[in-house]
Amino acid sequence: MESIRSHKQLRVYKSSMEAAMSIFGVTRGFPREEVYSLTDQIRRSSRSVSANIAEAWRRRRYRAAFINKLNEAECEAAETQTWLEYAFRCQYLDTVRAGELSAMYEGIMRQLVHMQMNADDWLIRERKVQVPPAGQRDVGPEDQNDVEPEDQDDAEPDDQNDAEPDDQNDAEPEDGSA
Repeated sequence: MESIRSHKQLRVYKSSMEAAMSIFGVTRGFPREEVYSLTDQIRRSSRSVSANIAEAWRRRRYRAAFINKLNEAECEAAETQTWLEYAFRCQYLDTVRAGELSAMYEGIMRQLVHMQMNADDWLIRERKVQVPPAGQRDVGPEDQNDVEPEDQDDAEPDDQNDAEPDDQNDAEPEDGSA
């Protein structure tokens, strides 16, 4: 199993990026008078989902910060759904397209909640350094309790298959190698 080394390999990140680009595409057809209101708001919230996932990935050393960023991503996804509803009610989107985009964000939120509920599987853990007995080393006794943090890029969940639901696959690399 290949480890996930970047937030860009997370399926939830890829899904959020794809969804944000779809939002960008449909909003290009919104009326000019919506440029500084609906268009701006829906683009901002949709882009914020993937940005918060990226931030969460880099905060895996701190459980509360990691969960908070995932929760912020979830909230931005819900906000995007609200703007999609406005776009539908204003007749800027048809029923089919509004439903497709909303479903994309529903799937993203489901994946984010699952990651929050299983946050410990994603956290970077510190590993203890093997310290030779006092007579076999050249360092002082204060170094006995040293710990060496794992490199964030090399960290991976303990068991990626348990970290994500089988039907969501939001954490596996695109090539399916995980």
